[in-house]
Amino acid sequence: MNDKQKEMQDVELLIGKILRAGVIIAAVVMAFGVLLLLLQGNSGYAGNNMPASLSEVFMGSIALKPYAIMALGILLLILTPVLRVVISIYAFFKESDYLYMWITSIVLVILIISMVVGYLGK
Repeated sequence: MNDKQKEMQDVELLIGKILRAGVIIAAVVMAFGVLLLLLQGNSGYAGNNMPASLSEVFMGSIALKPYAIMALGILLLILTPVLRVVISIYAFFKESDYLYMWITSIVLVILIISMVVGYLGK
């Protein structure tokens, strides 16, 4: 196995570890939010309100509001495959596979645009 193949194998292992870690971290954060909900008996918000913006999620998480912590877990779960796309761009660049690097970069731009439009559209 040459150095380039070894490096690509290392990148593939890194991608797998990042996806696994992202899912585990998101699950732990969501489980912590559920545990807080059970212990506190309320969501931390009045009525049927929930955190609706990133700042509300982060501020609510700091204040240990269960719904905000569960929303943070979902946000982490959503961001995990986005991180995988970023690492794939690097891997394709290292392989000198510029066609797939550009295609993956376009996918990343589409993901970012859809997140921004979804955030602004609510």
